[in-house]
Amino acid sequence: MRRAWLWMGLALAASGHAAAPAALYQQHCQSCHGEQRLGGMAPALLPQSLERSKPAELLATVRDGRPATQMQGFADRLSADEIQALVGWLRTPAATPPRWSEAEMAASHRQFVPLAQLPDAPGHGADPANLFVVVEAGDHHVSVLDGERFTVLARFASHYALHGGPKFSPDGRFVYFASRDGWVSQYDLYSLQKVAEIRVGLNTRNVAASADGRWLLAGNTLPENLVLLDARTLQPVKTLPVRTQQGQLSRVSAVYDAAPRQSFIVALKDAPELWEISYNPAAEPIYDGYVHDYAMGEGLAKPGFLNPRRTPLDAVLDDFFFDPDYRHVIGASRDGRAQVVNLDIRRQVAALQLDGMPHLGAGITFKRDGRTLLATPNLKTGQVSVIDTGNWQEVTRIATPGPGFFLRSHERTPYAWVDSMMSAQRDTLTLIDKRTLQVAHTLRPRPGKTTAHVEFTRDGRYALVSVMETPGELLVIDAATLREVAALPMMKPIGKYNVHNKVTRSEGTSH
Repeated sequence: MRRAWLWMGLALAASGHAAAPAALYQQHCQSCHGEQRLGGMAPALLPQSLERSKPAELLATVRDGRPATQMQGFADRLSADEIQALVGWLRTPAATPPRWSEAEMAASHRQFVPLAQLPDAPGHGADPANLFVVVEAGDHHVSVLDGERFTVLARFASHYALHGGPKFSPDGRFVYFASRDGWVSQYDLYSLQKVAEIRVGLNTRNVAASADGRWLLAGNTLPENLVLLDARTLQPVKTLPVRTQQGQLSRVSAVYDAAPRQSFIVALKDAPELWEISYNPAAEPIYDGYVHDYAMGEGLAKPGFLNPRRTPLDAVLDDFFFDPDYRHVIGASRDGRAQVVNLDIRRQVAALQLDGMPHLGAGITFKRDGRTLLATPNLKTGQVSVIDTGNWQEVTRIATPGPGFFLRSHERTPYAWVDSMMSAQRDTLTLIDKRTLQVAHTLRPRPGKTTAHVEFTRDGRYALVSVMETPGELLVIDAATLREVAALPMMKPIGKYNVHNKVTRSEGTSH
């Protein structure tokens, strides 16, 4: 598809029916988006930054602009052929791969409010542990929602294409966002204002916050590295190039915090390795090569603190999930293979064949008959796979109306809620009884509209559901009666995150 767009743009330019797209960019776009498409006043326009946007969406943006932003439409200045050629060119890689240096990163840091000026207590009357952070992709904003009154306390503009999983400091005071074009932002939920931000790369996969509140680790796909930040100030501390033991460069697939281990776990997108980076100052030394006798201190050791400890894998992991005690990672590849890796002995201990493409990052665990079960939705087939984490055997597969993206629950509800947003039944929510592993209810709160991503209030009484349209809605549903009790207008709310559930690592939400 990308090659077809490129040839279309070149053909149009050569035929004389449209100006060359590179020239169009320099004339109309570079003043806001940067001469090298790296961003400026406006977001980066690199293929990696635009990969989640459909061509039709990009065409509409260039043609019609974006409401309530400085992005104006160009339908009155560019022909349809020129707009099509320009969008096709934007979706092709630059002739010279762009880079982002440590000096550029440090120079991008902005401190909006000195930490010493922040208040000691919340300035609003809401329960700080029952706040929701709602990411609205329709116009790139974030809303802070009171989880008791269901009123919006604050709404602010975000960077382009936030990753859907913001992270919280251990005390729930700060929330951290990572955007696809490399910006990491810190927001204070006490005073409801942005504190600091820094651009850690040109394309960022996601960010993780350490359980001790000291560190953030951002995983990049461009450039291929990990960036460690001071969680209090967002000042850069260390950059780790992502290279395998054999020197192969790789993008980052995912990075998460493993709180009981005092470490970050990193999956590589282009190489079969799993990394564990300890933030425990007393971490044991790391021996990457062969060692005859550890007691004799043979081999060349690296400090165990803030350096990667590698685990070789049989296949690349596109996504992964922790068991409740964080001793094991279960990860999936795009071909449906899943492998279970013991992080203590650093090797695979089990393998599963899961059809389709399980979305393990959106999985949940729950107790049933004294066993801990892992349930995961599937991006390609209409099913939920249920796995016993005691023996790593598949217990059952539960049919759903179509492929889905999110699975959510709460300790105080008997149901696991799964969507079918990757299918024609995108308006359907399926409620699975965790006691019987059977479908209990099917909901279609807004027929014909994409309905997905459930998050619960801290007490589990209400389920908040996203209607992912522009404009869209945030629905509040009584988790016991399944009746709608409120509907808040939102601009394509792609996800919402409860402070208490995230900080306490509720078994029903992603970590």
